[in-house]
Amino acid sequence: MIVGRAWQYVKTVLGVIFRHPISGATLIPILPNGEIVLILRRDTKEWGLPGGIIDWGEDIPSAAKRELREETGLDLVKLRRLVGVYSHPDRDPRIHSISILLEVDAEGLMSVGDTYEILDVRSFSIDELPLDNLCHDHERQIQDYLNGATVIA
Repeated sequence: MIVGRAWQYVKTVLGVIFRHPISGATLIPILPNGEIVLILRRDTKEWGLPGGIIDWGEDIPSAAKRELREETGLDLVKLRRLVGVYSHPDRDPRIHSISILLEVDAEGLMSVGDTYEILDVRSFSIDELPLDNLCHDHERQIQDYLNGATVIA
């Protein structure tokens, strides 16, 4: 009961401070060999797609390039397509955020750049994706991508 009330209070304060959802770019990085790059989150020990908050004054392609480099060490070569926009308030347990999901071509040497948030970076063939151990709503996002869908959710 107390935890529920505390969470309601925190949620209300965050709503007053932010008043709007946070926008972010989430990426499906495709390597030249066709594998998909995922990050292992430090906080949940779950795999996820790289990405993050779009900074004030930054456009989506710049945010995608920056986040890919920061989290994976890879360079964004080409934006392929918009896969979807995900806006459900519960899609990220930390805060109400809108995720703009982009398929991108990536290359370079993988390395963990943000050791505060990320434990590992690894590429997976489609058959090896850890779909049973993904953070946030990334299982849905990856399934939409694999199905060739363009989604507004």
